[in-house]
This record gives sequence, C-alpha cells and structure tokens, in this order.
Amino acid sequence: MSRRGWALFALIGALWGVPYMFMKVAVAELSTPVIVFSRLAIGALLLIPLALYQGSLRSALPYWRYILFYAILEMVGPWFLITSSQRDLPSGVVALLVATVPIWATLFAHRTGDTTAAHKTRIFGIAIGLCGIALLVGIESLRDVGNIRALIQVLLASISYAWAVNMISRKAPGVSGIAINGIAMTFATLIYLPFAITHLPEQRPSSHALFATIGLGVLCTAMAFWVFFRVLDEIGPARASLVVYPNTAVAVVLGIIVLREPLTLAIGIGLPMVLIGSYFASRKPEAAPIAG
Repeated sequence: MSRRGWALFALIGALWGVPYMFMKVAVAELSTPVIVFSRLAIGALLLIPLALYQGSLRSALPYWRYILFYAILEMVGPWFLITSSQRDLPSGVVALLVATVPIWATLFAHRTGDTTAAHKTRIFGIAIGLCGIALLVGIESLRDVGNIRALIQVLLASISYAWAVNMISRKAPGVSGIAINGIAMTFATLIYLPFAITHLPEQRPSSHALFATIGLGVLCTAMAFWVFFRVLDEIGPARASLVVYPNTAVAVVLGIIVLREPLTLAIGIGLPMVLIGSYFASRKPEAAPIAG
C-alpha cells in the first residue's frame, strides 16, 4: 500500500471512530430524531453538490427505488438505533458491536450466491465473532440488565448495515457511491423532518452538544463518505473493508480517554474476538494455484 493509501486508510479509520464520542455527547441534550436529522441534512447538503460536480448524480437517479430502500436500511433505521443506544451503553461497546458488520455481510453474501462465504476460513471467523458477540452481550447484560434492549438495537443496526450494502451493490452496480449516499441522505432527511420538528429541545443546547452534532454531519458523514470512496479507489474494496478495525479501536480509546468510560470486562474479552472474527469472516480465500 502506498503512503497515500495508508494516509487515507488512517483518516477514514479516525473519521468513523469519532462519531460514537460525538453521539454520546449529543444525546445528553438532544433527542435522537434531531441528532439523526441534523447529521443527514448536513451530509446531503455536502454530498449532493459533490455528486453534481462529479457528474454522477444523473446516472444514479434511475435506481431511486433501490436507493430509497438502501436509505431505510443504512440510515433511517440504524442511525436511530445506534444513536439512541448511546444513552444506555458505553460508546466503546456500541462501536464494538457495529464492528460485527463483516460477519453479517458474509452470511448475507452466502445467501445471495457467494460460494466463497462457505470457505472454512470465513466460517471460522463467523464462529469466533459470534462467540465474541455472545460473551459481550452476556457480560454487559449481567452488569446491567437494562442494557439488553440497547444491545439488541445495535446488533439490529449492524445486521441492517450489512443487508443494505449487499442489496445496493447488487441492484445498482457501478453507480457512484457519493451519488447513492447523497440521494439516500436526502430521502432519509425528508423522512426524519417531521420527527425532528416535534422533538426540538425546549432550551438552547450547549456548545458541546451543537459542535458534536455538527461534527457528526460534516466530519463523520459527508467527509467520511467522500474519503471512504477515495480509499476504495486507492486500495480496493478488500483492503478498504478492513477499516472496521482501526475505527473500533479509535472509538474505544476515545471513550476511555475523553469520555472517561471504564475499560470493562466485556470490551476486554469481546474486542479481540469480534475483531479477529470479523477479519477472517471478511477475508476471501485465495484462488488455488493452477497445476502446470
């Protein structure tokens, strides 16, 4: 990987590791619909002009039905579930559960005809990852039974993420990711608009909550998606998918250092198992050499 590739990879790892901290700060003063709406609106306002500049918006419009479905699976549902779960769970635990996306993606790929998903290496990864999830959920539930609902919310969001990417990659192949996500954010913004209006804060939020929400939209949504697709072009989808590992580490470290969250037993046991499992689950087996 080139220096440019490493730099972009590190940047997207940071950009997608920071949102858990931002969400944790924002949910203390703002409702979930307001946070998600703001994030989506900012993202759409920045990505749509970029897609127009690239000339990719027009080619994505014929796929609007699939993009609408993608918006629901990728943003409307998961962003609500993940943001609201931050009220009950440490940000590091939330990030760790989101890191299970490659495991679910591999399972969906198998159902849609990817024969490599049944390779023993990937099955090993799925098994290790699922054990990590079980231990993480079990330990967190013992620590606080009230966490069960929030844990299930994040797992549902992770499954929805995986399904969304699997679906849109099959239904809209070759379409610009910037255009797809810009349109999807526009759809999702319109869906959230009435809920945001009815859940406005009764008093002016602090600058911390406002800056955290703006950071979610500008850095962790618009800029992150733009950088991610540049990473795809630079190092390819196989390596780019590994970004789940540094962003999880960033989220856990920020939670401990900045938010003063404890390094729990659940994180200590679940982190290595989930990350190792996700790595092997998302790893495609190398083609067998041709005998000469």
